[in-house]
Amino acid sequence: MLILCLAWGLNMVAVKLGNAGIPPVLQAGVRSLVAAALVALWCRWRGISLAGWRGEAFWPGLTAGLLFGLEFLMIFIGLQHTSAARAVLFLYGAPFFVAAGAHWLLPDDKLTPARLAGLVLAFSGLLLAFGDKAQGASSWMGDLLLLGAGLFWGATTVLVKASALRRAAPALVLQYQLVVSALLLLAASPLLGESWRLTLTPTVMLAFAYQAIGVAFASYTAWFWLVGRYSASRLSAFSFLTPIFGVLAGVVLLGEAVGSLLVVAMALVAAGLWLVNRPSATNTNSP
Repeated sequence: MLILCLAWGLNMVAVKLGNAGIPPVLQAGVRSLVAAALVALWCRWRGISLAGWRGEAFWPGLTAGLLFGLEFLMIFIGLQHTSAARAVLFLYGAPFFVAAGAHWLLPDDKLTPARLAGLVLAFSGLLLAFGDKAQGASSWMGDLLLLGAGLFWGATTVLVKASALRRAAPALVLQYQLVVSALLLLAASPLLGESWRLTLTPTVMLAFAYQAIGVAFASYTAWFWLVGRYSASRLSAFSFLTPIFGVLAGVVLLGEAVGSLLVVAMALVAAGLWLVNRPSATNTNSP
């Protein structure tokens, strides 16, 4: 999970670099399309069958794909109406949605007081890291869209854990989401007025390749493998590290300034993760 969060944090920089040559929603749609092709090739090479896509996982898979696509659509639209810092704070309400959904729908993943305290502590670290930047221009619509994106993110995680998708191959779970989201995002791009004029510099192409291969293909495959085997709320809590890693990546790769409270924020996030994942914070029958 630490490696995945680091990869997702670097993805924030890759998206920013990619946006210089590819419109955002188009970029997300093509990324899903390329990653879907890579998943198909990977499965063929590894002998993993996707023939069961019309089985018991079909309707949950389509639903997960719709949620996945809507999540990114709401993120890109919402970012036009609110600041990036506010977007981070609202989007990363997702672990709370996962914890609440898991508590009600997953008998082996109950929300204990220690877990709740850990989530609050980790989110406090995120608030400390981004709170001083969250006063920029915004609208209630932008904030609401990012909160909705966090809800859809959390709902997708719980759906995978609570439905027949849990028994499906991780590659199939991901393929549902990539194919459906690619269709949704590619259709939405021109409707949102995006021009499909591209400026494919080496930097833009490298940034896009990282998103499609490293994130949408490799990291998401690993993520859904983990979701099928471990506590959804415990895994989701780690996502608080992603924006922290994103800030550090911006400092190292883009030369962005860093706030003096970042070290304290990281300590709070780490303490929160320890509370969520320590043995006494989990049920004895929790995986």
